[in-house]
Parts: sequence; C-alpha cells; structure tokens
Amino acid sequence: MRWESLRDQHDEPALFERADVAPEPSGAGRGTGRAGLADPGPGPVLGGDGGDAVAVEIRARSIINRVPGEAAVPFRWTVNPYRGCSHACVYCLSGDTPILMADGRTRPLAEIRVGDRIYGTRRAGGRRRYTPTTVQAHWTTVKRAYRITLADGTVLVASGDHRFLTGRGWTYVAGGASGHRRRPHLTEGTGLLGTGRYADPPEGAGAYRRGYLCGILRGDAPPGGSGHPGTKRPADGARVFRLRRALADGEAADRAAGCLAGLGVSAVRFDPAAAPENRRAITAIRTAQGTSSERMSEIVEWPVAPCDEWRKGFLAGAFDAEGDCSGGVLRISSADSEIIAAVGLSMKHFGFEHTVEGPAAVSGAQVVRLTGGLRERLRFLQTTDPAITRKRGIDDAALESDPRLDVVSIEDTGELRTLYDITTGTGDFLANGVVSHNCFARRTHEYLDLDSGHDFDSKIMVKVNAGELLRRELANPRWAGEPIAMGTNTDPYQRAEGRYRLMPQIIAALRDFANPFSVLTKGRLILRDLDLLEQAARVTDVGLAVSVGSLDEDVWRTVEPGTPRPASRLDVVRRCADRGLSCSVLMAPILPGLTDSAEQIEATVAAIAESGAANVTPILLHLRPGAREWYMRWLAREYPHLVPRYRELYRRGAYAPKPYRDLVGARVRDAARRHGLLRPDSGDPPRHRPAPADGSASARSDGGRAPGGEQLTLLQ
Repeated sequence: MRWESLRDQHDEPALFERADVAPEPSGAGRGTGRAGLADPGPGPVLGGDGGDAVAVEIRARSIINRVPGEAAVPFRWTVNPYRGCSHACVYCLSGDTPILMADGRTRPLAEIRVGDRIYGTRRAGGRRRYTPTTVQAHWTTVKRAYRITLADGTVLVASGDHRFLTGRGWTYVAGGASGHRRRPHLTEGTGLLGTGRYADPPEGAGAYRRGYLCGILRGDAPPGGSGHPGTKRPADGARVFRLRRALADGEAADRAAGCLAGLGVSAVRFDPAAAPENRRAITAIRTAQGTSSERMSEIVEWPVAPCDEWRKGFLAGAFDAEGDCSGGVLRISSADSEIIAAVGLSMKHFGFEHTVEGPAAVSGAQVVRLTGGLRERLRFLQTTDPAITRKRGIDDAALESDPRLDVVSIEDTGELRTLYDITTGTGDFLANGVVSHNCFARRTHEYLDLDSGHDFDSKIMVKVNAGELLRRELANPRWAGEPIAMGTNTDPYQRAEGRYRLMPQIIAALRDFANPFSVLTKGRLILRDLDLLEQAARVTDVGLAVSVGSLDEDVWRTVEPGTPRPASRLDVVRRCADRGLSCSVLMAPILPGLTDSAEQIEATVAAIAESGAANVTPILLHLRPGAREWYMRWLAREYPHLVPRYRELYRRGAYAPKPYRDLVGARVRDAARRHGLLRPDSGDPPRHRPAPADGSASARSDGGRAPGGEQLTLLQ
C-alpha cells in the first residue's frame, strides 16, 4: 500500500512526497526479520515476540532528502536509512511546558520519565475524552523554536513541525501556503482544544500547612462538634486526631501528619481499631506525648488576615475532609456554617466560580459547588493540591473547545532551543492545557497495520534498498555533489543497523562518488565501519562530531538523561583518531558553578585531547525564556546554593556577561593550547583526510571535493 493512502485533510502532502514507499516487486513474500537478529526477509515484514524490537522492511523511492530552507543548520541534504523508533519523532516542546499527570498534578516536560502515567485523549463515539496513558519514551534535541500565545495568556514554545489539536484537526505550528512547506498550520484565530494554561501549585510551606490542618481537622469534625474536632486524649497523654472521611484513603492522614511535623509537632498515622462491617474504618494521627492543647489550638485557629498560601491549604484540607467530584462536579459540604463561609470566601478570593446550596432538611449540611466546568475544576485542584488522588481524576471527561484558546500570535524566535518530546500509548498528551501530538511520523506506521503507540517504539521502518537507491541518486546528472549529513534525524547506527548493515552500502556509495558527508551518532556501532570511513576520507571530506560538556557523571545524569556516558562518547573519538579519522568535540554546555572551574575544564579538555579529538569548541550555557524557567527550577532543587549566582549572571538576558564568557573561553583555550588541541590553521591540510595508501593522487583531481561541495562540519 502506498503512503499516499494515509493522506487526509489534515496531513501534509510534502511529507509523503519526501518519504514515499515503492510497491513491492511482484511475488515478493513476507520476511521474518527481528531487529538485530537473523537475516532480513525479501519484503515488508514483522517478526519477533513480546518485548523485542521488530523490523518492518520497506522499499523507499528516494533516499536523499532536502532540508527545509529556513532550517538553521549548516547542511542542505540528509540521508536516513531508518524511520521510526525513538529517532523518528519530532522533538517538539520547551522543557518547562507543564504536562498533566494522571493524578491531576503537573510536571515539566523535561522531568517526565518513561513509565510515568499522564493524561492523553481517546475517541468515544463522536467525541474525544480524557484518558490516562503511559509514557513509553522521552527524548531531547535542538530545533528552531516558535512561541504561540493564546487568548487566555497560555504560552507554548514548540518546533515548527509540532502539531496541536484544533477544531480542524491536527495542525502544524508553522507552514507555507504553497510549495514544499504547504500544510495546515496555525494562524491567528485558530482555536486549540483543551482547558488552557495550568495553575501553579502551592509552595507548601508553613502557611499552607496551617491552612491544610485547619481545613482537614475542622472540616472533618462531627456534626455539631466544636473545639478540637475528632480528638481525644488517651491514657499515655498523647493527643489523637481521628479523621473519618479522609481516612479511607490514608493520603490525607499522611499529609496531615507531615504538616504537623513541618510545624514542629511530631505525629504519626495509625489504625486504632478494626471497624465493624457496617461502619467506616477509622484512621488516626497521634501526636507526641506532651503536645499541649494550646499548641494545637494555635495551629488550627482562624487567622485574622489569611494569606494566599493559607487559603490554598485550607481549601485542600476542606476538600480532602468533606469534598468529592462525583459526576464531574466538585463539591465541598459541611454542616458547620463557619466552614462553609470560609470555603466560599477563599474561593471568591481566587476567582473560582461557585454557588452555595442548602442547608439540607435532615442533615443541615450546606454545599459549595464549583461551576465553570473542567477548566475551573483543574484550576482548583492545581491551585490547592489536595492529597487524595482518587478525587483528582478527570477520566472520561469530554474534550471541549473554548474561545479563550484561540491563537493570538505566532512568533518565530529565530533561535535554536533544546526541545523535548515523549511517546504515549494514546499518541497525544496534554501540554499546558492543550492537546499535543506525539510526532509527525506515527501514522506512517499504520499502513502496515501497526498501531501508533507501542508499535511505533518497537517496529522500525527499514529502507532495505537504501544503498542501491543512493547510488542511483548520486549518479543522477542533476546531483551537484553537495555535502550529505547523516544522523541529524534518525541515528544511522541504531540497533537495527547491526542486522541490516545499510551504512556500509551507503558509505561505499559516497566513497565511490567522492561525495562529502558527515556522520553524527551516539552509538558505538560506527566503529564497525572504520575501514570504509577511512577509505572514503582519502577521496572526500568526512566529518564526525560528538558533544561532551564535562566528565562529571552526577551532572550528566541530571542534565543529559538518556545520552551515553561522556567516557563512552570519548572512546568513539579515540577509536576514530587511532585510524586517522577526525572527530570534533563540542564542549557544551559549560555550566556556571558546576563544570566551569579551571580544574574541571582542565580535566575535560585533557580527556578530550587524550581521546584524539581534532578540535574542541566551548559553548557556555545560555538561558532563553522557557529553558530559563525549567533550568532554574532544576537548579533550585539540585543545587540551591547556586541560585543567587545564576540570578546575577543571567539577570540581563539569556547570556552570561561578556567578561565571564571571556574568562571561561580563555580557560578552555589555555587548556586546549597546553594539550595541543587548538583548531588547525586554515592553510593546514584536513586532519581527517589520510594520504592515499598507495601514495597516488586522490581519486579526484579536485582534491576529492564534489562540484559545488565544501568542507563539511556539524559544528558551525
């Protein structure tokens, strides 16, 4: 089946023109290949069993792909023999974008991990509904960033290839009206689907703790109770607080005990006795012996002028004690008019739309009911952060459109930024209140009856004819011999390459046509092809590059999760250098206070030089909007003592002051000079072009450069 059959009114035609699949030869059978094992079969295949990565073989129509003209990269053409797995996704959003977790809380996209439970959507009848899903993969890359602002103030930073769900279907962030970039894209007035930006969670400090304890202890008092609700003093002198409704979950009791501990009152949760069948089980928290009644009265007393954090804690405690979300409506009920009045005033303070109903004829209870739909419900839960998880879910709630989510501006920042993407079981997720697509390539798997969730991660599209196709396209008279970059979209040395061995065919073709090329990879499998790379480097320019910011593995684990260890990357450099193949190292990012000391830079540059790197290029951390917020939160959590220094260094913008940049640059240059690692002068012969083994001239009279070609580097 041709990929064109997947087109619908929301798909990008150019995508399928660039990555078409030719019909199989007549009579071709189905193979049985498993990625990394056995031999490939003769046609499109899938094989293997549970948990194994599976190869899906296709015959592509073209292999040399043009990079969009506006892309801020130093090359125009790429070759990607594989599609799918972790490398085929568009890396889409800024790392500080809040993602809606399955417990109703939010977490920055950069901090999401494989296995996390978050919300996506599913079709039910004619509507989409929210549903929990699992994160199956998480990646980062650097792409040109666009800033999208919605009518309600929501701001999203994404790549131009990212797609959001609109009233017209999945729509790209950027595109063109005609030509290669023609595709549905966002414009002013386009309405996105979702609830809009998420609220910031409470700080959870002293005032919040006092408010929470007041809400849960007073709110859980028995009808008509007074003084300290639900309390008694046993014979040992300790004070016991019984929580009736909140107890069935236990999370509220744990939160209450934690709040007391944060206020200097030692307390633990315990189950005092088994409840009869016809009664609710009771959980209690026990304070330490000697805790005075006056101290507890002080903690749960009504403040004269409550601050925002106290109000947030109070609403969370009252909701845990007496609230529910049955039928998708959030309510807090109480027979205590003082509690109802305090809940109403706090809701009004934060602008929550609500009504007060009752009192009921029998119980005398009144109910504060939150109005405004799912948007207000999420805002309440995120603003107050109740402890009981089961009350926070939005499963099966219908996805709605909202005029407050209309696009008001789309700005091309003109900047390359570190962006993030994830794979989920539903193919989408909730990013700062709007529905976000996983990646552009998922539907391309469905033409072989593969699903767009797990199959996308475990079934790799292999262009089995990549080598022969490249030879044909290189021989085309219209091809000008321009440099070709590999590893810029999908890693050519991913696991499937161990079995299919497409790269030897590709390198051999580029060698035979003396076409300059570069390979960017984090995999060690490239070492298998050193003989071919050395042969190619004798007749044309061959470039390799890796990034190594420092040797500190603790920093590496938190700043660059998912990437190979620095030592492993340097070993690739070393093995290439041993064969006379140059590999440049990008020393990035250098982090103030973490990897910028003279000693650390000396050690890193020494290791880079020892590995045989051709040169080193330092890049100091820069914090543009979006990355700044995420990074500063990470810094405050991991290295709080450095926060004041960063605020001073980056108070004027994304870049550290020039004197500091010059200082770090000088440290790297001095270390590079000491270790013989300066860039060669422009007149020097390329270090990655070994002399021909037979001493003869290069295979091309022009020194091995194809017509129109130029020295290729990934580090410009």
